[in-house]
Amino acid sequence: MELTQVTQPGRQVIERYGPSGFRVSGQIHLGPVLVFADRTISWADAAFTEAALVPVIEHGGVELLLLGLGRRMAPAPSALRTALKAHGIAVETMDTGAACRTYNVLLAEDRRVAAALLLPV
Repeated sequence: MELTQVTQPGRQVIERYGPSGFRVSGQIHLGPVLVFADRTISWADAAFTEAALVPVIEHGGVELLLLGLGRRMAPAPSALRTALKAHGIAVETMDTGAACRTYNVLLAEDRRVAAALLLPV
């Protein structure tokens, strides 16, 4: 799915997502990703656990983490919410498409947001 083109110099904008991966600021990423305002990294251990989301915690400055769960909706595990809240990070779950669109809007508003995105299959 192609998203509306919004360019923000020096910022990671999600341009496209599909069953094989994501295009973020012109770069193709195959598989799940973690997207921050300043970089996008492969999310090899794509699980909704504190251990799998250590890069978000270590990144610093993230106030809101959007969890893109593919094509389904489910609440974030309470243990994960509690662990991230201890680091000042709120969590919102949604399908991957909604997470991509929401991330771009919040980034444009200069919010301190990150996205953990599973493939939309």
